[in-house]
Amino acid sequence: MLDREGFRPNVGIILLNQRNEVFWGKRIRTHSWQFPQGGIKHGETPEQAMFRELHEEVGLTPEHVRIIARTRDWLRYEVPDHFIRRDARGHYRGQKQIWFLLQMLGRDCDMNLRATDHPEFDAWRWNEYWVPLEAVIEFKRGVYEMALTELARYLPRINHHNRYLRAGMRPPHRERNSGPMPLEPAAAPPDGDPRPD
Repeated sequence: MLDREGFRPNVGIILLNQRNEVFWGKRIRTHSWQFPQGGIKHGETPEQAMFRELHEEVGLTPEHVRIIARTRDWLRYEVPDHFIRRDARGHYRGQKQIWFLLQMLGRDCDMNLRATDHPEFDAWRWNEYWVPLEAVIEFKRGVYEMALTELARYLPRINHHNRYLRAGMRPPHRERNSGPMPLEPAAAPPDGDPRPD
């Protein structure tokens, strides 16, 4: 389902744990890491699509998470021609996405990357909120940065000081990372993959 400009409606998911770290999934059989994301089917709302994708890709259900916020408008990225099937070129331009920020209420053991017969990820980890954008395929990096920036103001506050106050100690000084940490570049999806999500 494409809009008039050739963009496929899609959702992106930023899933937080209790330390405000984000779920970071490794695309199956590649070295590319990304957030869960996927297309919105005909008749679905973005929220319905988000919960479906969350279950399909991560194995979580609505009771495992709480919606904190979502982006106000669609965020778009264009897909380079060499990643688009030949028969779709000229019609399909890329993705337009609504991004959701979720708080994990369940436990790590609730996650299941094999919840469906077509898994998207073969590994996952928790990562600092400002993920290493160099690990994201280049044409998606701008959207990741826009989504992370827009949703950062909704991050829950974490009180790290209680354990130090109870022990009569001063909390250690920690410098905050002001930007993405570099990692090796992501591998491109296989040539001809019509859905780089």
